[in-house]
Amino acid sequence: PPQPDQGLPPSLAAVPVSWKSAGPCQGHRESPGALVETSAEEEAQGQEGPAAAQLDVLRLRSSSMEIREKGSEFLKEELHRAQKELKLKDEECERLSKVREQLEQELEELTASLFEEAHKMVREANMKQAASEKQLKEARGKIDMLQAEVTALKTLVITSTPASPNRELHPQLLSPTKAGPRKGHSRHKSTSSTLCPAVCPAAGHTLTPDREGKEVDTILFAEFQTWRESPTLDKTCPFLERVYREDVGPCLDFTMQELSGLVRAAVEDNTLTIEPVASQTLPAVKAAEVDCGSTNTCALSGLTRTCRHRIRLGDSKSHYYISPSSRARITAVCNFFTYIRYIQQGLVRQDAEPMFWEIMRLRKEMSLAKLGFFPQEA
Repeated sequence: PPQPDQGLPPSLAAVPVSWKSAGPCQGHRESPGALVETSAEEEAQGQEGPAAAQLDVLRLRSSSMEIREKGSEFLKEELHRAQKELKLKDEECERLSKVREQLEQELEELTASLFEEAHKMVREANMKQAASEKQLKEARGKIDMLQAEVTALKTLVITSTPASPNRELHPQLLSPTKAGPRKGHSRHKSTSSTLCPAVCPAAGHTLTPDREGKEVDTILFAEFQTWRESPTLDKTCPFLERVYREDVGPCLDFTMQELSGLVRAAVEDNTLTIEPVASQTLPAVKAAEVDCGSTNTCALSGLTRTCRHRIRLGDSKSHYYISPSSRARITAVCNFFTYIRYIQQGLVRQDAEPMFWEIMRLRKEMSLAKLGFFPQEA
């Protein structure tokens, strides 16, 4: 039997049962204690079943609540994330909308500026076209005028050569009384004069030259033909170098060396002007013009001679009075340069031999002028 100090309930074995009740009975009858125990167990089992079911229901409820709460939190987070993304997309859409509006505005401004620039270009093109047409019209007029001048110049070359000049076409060849006073200065690009028929200043009568024979110098003709293939005014070529050495240099070699050099340079540049001096020239001289020397002294030779002509070098305002002999020497050189310029410009349409003899005649004039022969003026 258990001890009373252990605090345990007494077991069923400790309950005093009579031996009669413990033994077997007829018809397998159970004892009252067994029936009591069986009913207690059934009752305990009947009570434990609903409690366990209720506990399971509570557990299911708590689990479903937790799942619901977690699902709700997850959905809230997803909703918050979606709202945030939607907000970002709205901002991006707004930014893109502003960019599109800005691009549309810039496109409109660019289109307007392009149209304006196109209209401006068309207007400028029309103005340039009008100006070009005007210039073309003026150029055609100038071409027609130049063609007329070339035709007249060709006629002048044919009808008025240095051998037989036309005095109506060359007013500078007229005497001062016939030419009359001129206002201003005119530059004669082709100063022409003639030495035939030659007049002897001492005897005062005309020299009738005899008929003379001609024979071509092969060396001179070969040099001329070489020069004629490519006409130039370069004095280093053999043809012009000989003419400079034998004719041009001696003919323009005056006593006044400095002025002689200036005259030679002006003749080569075709900027020398020879003007007749009228009797009333001195009162009519302009204030801006400067006369060097007097009408009784030649500025080139320094000799006392009656000077009926004066020269001007280039655009200078200074004038130099020259004697008839000096004028003949200058005009002889000018005739030579005028003719070779005609050849260079293609205005002389002749064969080589006639051109060569014309040049030889001009060289002869320079030689005669250098020796002192010149035409006596009327």
